[in-house]
Amino acid sequence: MAGTGLYGDIRGLKPAQLRQLQRLYRVRLPQDVLITPELGQRLWQITTAIQSPLCLYVNRRGQVLRVAVGTPEATRVPLYELPRYGAGRLAGWRCLSTRLSPNAPNSGDLTTLMEQRWDALVTVHDQQTYWAYPGATAWVLSAPLPLHTLAQQDWLTQLQQAEQARHPVTPAPSESQRVILVGTRPATLAPTAFQAGLQEMALLITSAGAMVADTVVQRRAMPQGLGAGKIQEVRRAGRLEGVNVVVFNGDLSPAQVRNLERELEMRVVDRTELILDIFAQRAHSQAGKLQVELAQLQYRLTRLTGQGQALSRLGGGIGTRGPGETRLETERRTIQRRIAHLQKQVEQLRQHRSRLRQQRQRREVPTVGLVGYTNAGKSTLFNALTRAEVYASNQLFATLDPTSRRLVLPSDPQPIVLTDTVGFIENLPPPLWNAFRATLEELTEADLLLHVVDLSHPDWQAQIQAVAACLAQMTPVPAPTWLVFNKLDQVDSDTLRQAQETYPQALYIAARERIGLDTLRRALVGWLNHALAS
Repeated sequence: MAGTGLYGDIRGLKPAQLRQLQRLYRVRLPQDVLITPELGQRLWQITTAIQSPLCLYVNRRGQVLRVAVGTPEATRVPLYELPRYGAGRLAGWRCLSTRLSPNAPNSGDLTTLMEQRWDALVTVHDQQTYWAYPGATAWVLSAPLPLHTLAQQDWLTQLQQAEQARHPVTPAPSESQRVILVGTRPATLAPTAFQAGLQEMALLITSAGAMVADTVVQRRAMPQGLGAGKIQEVRRAGRLEGVNVVVFNGDLSPAQVRNLERELEMRVVDRTELILDIFAQRAHSQAGKLQVELAQLQYRLTRLTGQGQALSRLGGGIGTRGPGETRLETERRTIQRRIAHLQKQVEQLRQHRSRLRQQRQRREVPTVGLVGYTNAGKSTLFNALTRAEVYASNQLFATLDPTSRRLVLPSDPQPIVLTDTVGFIENLPPPLWNAFRATLEELTEADLLLHVVDLSHPDWQAQIQAVAACLAQMTPVPAPTWLVFNKLDQVDSDTLRQAQETYPQALYIAARERIGLDTLRRALVGWLNHALAS
């Protein structure tokens, strides 16, 4: 259905010029013609009169649906107004635009062509024109053409070929969700550390059940900022890949999330929200679900936003007249009450676990805790030592709920309790620290900690430092820690030699292949005998 309003920057136009623009809605183009010479010349005359670019949006029936003053990039059509013909189909609109300079369309206009899936973009400057249309992965731009030559183009055949070249990019329901990973590198961060962080973010996305469809990187002085060009690049990648979620490699403020979602027209997820989502998937016990919900609500409390009627004030009736309160305030109060309730339950959980630890202490049962960076192989080692069946997988945060089992050492009747806990990660989000304090207290009460390190990881030294930093934040300070280097079977000789020279007292094992476990057991027997003697 043809439109009637005028869009874009129409300030300062005379009434006669506005009427001239309104009459463009009466134009009806033949369905097999991209643009007629008469319409092209008419648009150019209006452009020279108002000294501003002009855009006409025409459907495949030849009807003018939208008249806008400005460039195609500035007068882009809201996505909800574009017809949808499927993931791999074009929108069914074409943009006939004018340009005050004789140059070809700039990258901003061509990016808009790709993002909005227009059938074509025509740029007119007097008698010279350019014609662009979206290809499978990038736009196709013609050489300069005279206006009458473009009017004779068989554009329907070209349109049919362009649609056949495009293929649906929306994944099947059985496939993983696709996201775009955006990495902003501060000027002070080394390239190797930045790349390691990006790889870890990709693993986090995989652990969340998604896959990275594309990666966009920008170096910025301010963290998590994106320039106008990168915003266009991310938007274009999202349209090409059929993606509507963008994941950033750091934490974003609520204002940043709101502004980026408005600019990108996609959902924005930061690092903390991604980790919270993984924790929500991994929590199976009642205690784990309780702590995850608390962490999510604490994170969400500062990010409550609303628009339009969602922020309307509640009122009506005796005692509620006047300004009232917004739904945002009501929801915030509801979440605060829920947080207070969950905090009481977490405190009860903490006290319950404290009583269990006190019982073990009265019985003088030594406790050994497994700590380490996520995906270092703690659960695999736990299963190998105790013959338990804790879930272990090559994923980040595969195990969330803490598990304790009795470990009987050879030639020693005194058993010990071995506890497997949640893995650490660099810059662990504060909401998780607050919510999981009942779980992390298991480490502070242990008599010995085995720090499991994935020696096959290229950045294993940084992971050791990250775990040490996490342990240093705990109160009280945890027990003495032994370094246990895991995945020995996947390590080259140079890396092994470097680790042995740097950490001569460490133990070296391959938990999955049961290599070095006897040496670890003998070391635990020696520690236990020394502890009992003292």
